[in-house]
Amino acid sequence: MLLDIENLTLHLPGAARPLLADVSLHVRSGEIVGLVGESGSGKSTTAKAALRVLPNGAQAHGRVLVDGADVLTMSDTRLRGLRSRTVAMVHQDPRSALNPVRRIGDFLLERILHTGTKDKRAARRRAVELLDAVGLSDPERRIPQYPHEMSGGMLQRVVIAGALAAEPRLLLADESTSALDVTTQADILALLRRLRDERGLGLLFITHDLHLAATYCDRVHVMYAGRVVEERQANRLFSHARHPYTRGLLDCSPELGETRELWPIPGRPPSLSESFPGCPFSVRCPHSEPACDTWRPEPTPVAGGGTAACRRLADLPGPSAPSDPVPPAAQATHTTQATQATQATRSGS
Repeated sequence: MLLDIENLTLHLPGAARPLLADVSLHVRSGEIVGLVGESGSGKSTTAKAALRVLPNGAQAHGRVLVDGADVLTMSDTRLRGLRSRTVAMVHQDPRSALNPVRRIGDFLLERILHTGTKDKRAARRRAVELLDAVGLSDPERRIPQYPHEMSGGMLQRVVIAGALAAEPRLLLADESTSALDVTTQADILALLRRLRDERGLGLLFITHDLHLAATYCDRVHVMYAGRVVEERQANRLFSHARHPYTRGLLDCSPELGETRELWPIPGRPPSLSESFPGCPFSVRCPHSEPACDTWRPEPTPVAGGGTAACRRLADLPGPSAPSDPVPPAAQATHTTQATQATQATRSGS
């Protein structure tokens, strides 16, 4: 197993609830694993745990194994080696990853000289090869250019080239295509898949787009309020989703060529100032019961493979049945409940 996260829980000073709670997932070599969910659900923090890039003062429990070694307990020397060679991360905004007053060649040469050859001429040739490998036209001409001379799609390719400089085995892609236009996004996705095929990379792919995750990834983990609420084979996500949150995301996601009414999930995701003893989704869930407010979420195996953490799995429609639309009256009721719960939590904190 290339990446194996086991029951990772992350506490922050002053927070009413854990930033991450009992998160478990794994990525094998040559596999693309998707991580989806609303903003603030813990996706990026989960990925950064593989590099032990955690918020100041954070207390982590559980295990984060990269190639069998626990990142949370390894020495600083081993951690530097892991960050420079085994794991690399591609962030959402390439401009924030590049120094605007340094040339593209400087960005790549710095990484190559620190992780490989010390020969500057060989390093420059390697930089040109990397830019060519990620599909950047006329790579020789790009070396002396500055970031402002290149488009967002070109810069994303540069950042990917920098991530590949040390030939990592695990690539963490954090919303690496969401800021790009559709055509460029398709090019970057095809590039990442090609690199996966050629190099046997393990890829943890973070996205808000369920349709993209279902078609691009091998497996998908759905996160909510710092927890993994469902894990499925990607090709079964749409037809076999079992958790009400996953179904809610699908019900409010438009599909190309299909005309249907969209049903947004009422309320909003909880903040770190809000705590709950039971299921964090219960206040927004159309199927919740009073017992859900105190039931601790536990992943339960579901038919067809995968897991879902819902107390009412046995009572919900099966995989072959479509998700029942929530009528407007129920939507309004649940929105009101979410607002009341938020106000009660804040007044008690």
